[in-house]
Amino acid sequence: TKAHFVNEVRHGSFYVGTPETVAKKIAHALRSVGAQRFDFKYANGPMAHSKLMKSIELYATQVVPMVKEILAVEKVS
Repeated sequence: TKAHFVNEVRHGSFYVGTPETVAKKIAHALRSVGAQRFDFKYANGPMAHSKLMKSIELYATQVVPMVKEILAVEKVS
């Protein structure tokens, strides 16, 4: 259902949204389990190749640097 999907985005294992939203959720997941690495599946279901490539680009250029920054700030604090 749509309600289930929205709940998974907010509280579950779906990482959907702006690069900042996704970065915060990944950083929280890494902290919660004490992980050093995060593996990510870029698409679920049919997605145009151009959109998939844009998603990968945003992950590499914006999300990953933000996650590193969030975790680095927390180590200093």
